[in-house]
Amino acid sequence: MEKLIVCVHKRPDALFRLICFPWAGGGTSQLAQWGKLFNDSIEVCCIRFPGRETRLEEPFAKDMTSIVNEVTNVLLKELKEKPFAFFGHSFGSYVSFAVALHLKEKYGLEPVHLFISEGHAPHSEGFRALRSLPVSDIKDEEVIAQLQILGGIPSELQPNEDILKQMVLTLREDFAVLQTFLFEKAEMDIPFSCDITCFHGSDGEVHDVQAWQELTSGDTSFYELPGGHFYLLEPSNQTFLTKHITRCIENAGL
Repeated sequence: MEKLIVCVHKRPDALFRLICFPWAGGGTSQLAQWGKLFNDSIEVCCIRFPGRETRLEEPFAKDMTSIVNEVTNVLLKELKEKPFAFFGHSFGSYVSFAVALHLKEKYGLEPVHLFISEGHAPHSEGFRALRSLPVSDIKDEEVIAQLQILGGIPSELQPNEDILKQMVLTLREDFAVLQTFLFEKAEMDIPFSCDITCFHGSDGEVHDVQAWQELTSGDTSFYELPGGHFYLLEPSNQTFLTKHITRCIENAGL
């Protein structure tokens, strides 16, 4: 349990759980700390993918199915205990969707709310274009330069070549996982009934977020926050996200 799930601020008596899924190449350090920003009604946990942090010696996941199965097997008991919501950023948004889809199809479970950050709908042209990017052919230096432009490398890590190399390797492996995920939406099949909220940075890539409306019979809403791809690391945006997510989750329990 502990190797997959990071819960820095444990709240065993919380009414809800928020499960966070980090971005490609990322770990749990940022999203796991969100726990201190929420009130006592919500316990925040973050998924730690293999091949990083305390799982550094483990082989990377080879496909989306293996990640979905691990998360489901480890978390199923807890997810049955109390209402839960998912938050995923970029790569994490696709993993959270894949896990939610598996839970609904196999166990009849679904989040009370699905929060998507910087993510295309998985049946959209935008996602298909993302899957087809030749990341394996891009040089390390170019990947690092792009990450720096996006704001994905903390300033204190930029001089450390070993850490940058590991970050690029991890990103490539995560992207390889993304390329194994393909979701085909049936004409009349709406997989979810929960509400979906999409967030994105005003200076980042345009995402065809409207397509998320086709994936739930619940409400969908869209918010643009100041900043680029990593807008969620800005304290002012974290405050907005925390308050909005809290309101959505608590209202879902009414």
